[in-house]
Amino acid sequence: MANAFKNSAVANIGTTASTVYTTPASTTTTIIGLTVANTISAPITVSISLSISGTEYYLIKNAVIPVGGTLVPIGGEQKLVLQAAHLLKVISNTATSADAIVSVLEISP
Repeated sequence: MANAFKNSAVANIGTTASTVYTTPASTTTTIIGLTVANTISAPITVSISLSISGTEYYLIKNAVIPVGGTLVPIGGEQKLVLQAAHLLKVISNTATSADAIVSVLEISP
């Protein structure tokens, strides 16, 4: 089995859900960190979901991030396991208002 630590970053997330990570084929992924930062001068509301076979499952819904603030829903003792083709998505209530960084461990045969 091959193990690889990787980061994925998406800037300027807005009112359309942005896929911040897609699990590759034949791979299991452990998300070890997820940070979403407010990049504008007003509070924003974000939702984070996991898409499995087209169905959305919320990790967090309508969380407020204050000006200059950051939301860290995954990190420390909190982890999330994804299987092939699972998508991690972030959406904001305001255009081009958030950046997201995901740190993962990909495990493949």
